[in-house]
Amino acid sequence: MLVAFDLLDRQILDRTGEPYGKVDDVEFMLDADGVPVLTALLVGQRALGRRIGGRLGRWMEAAARQLAPDQRAEPIRIPYELVANVDSAVHLSVEVSALAERPLETFLRRHLIEHIPGASHES
Repeated sequence: MLVAFDLLDRQILDRTGEPYGKVDDVEFMLDADGVPVLTALLVGQRALGRRIGGRLGRWMEAAARQLAPDQRAEPIRIPYELVANVDSAVHLSVEVSALAERPLETFLRRHLIEHIPGASHES
């Protein structure tokens, strides 16, 4: 697998096909023999900011930090063992409800989308 080509910026879908976000970065750990092993997909503006780096990356991380309930929180981690399949998207073996809530989307929903008339899914 070519991590940069096969994973980065791919859409993440839960087991029902509901989108969760995109793979913004990945995390590796070294095994006992010193071989890198892919352990997690990183999601969110903090992970993307770190990947981009420089002034723009720092700005993205700072903005994400301001929107997060816990400003010390790290990027969202999805353990790689939850990945069921990788094709044009990354398919997970769990539903979105089992994953961490994304701070930017939560902030936008609470402060913007919920205030739009007709935005509720209730009938």
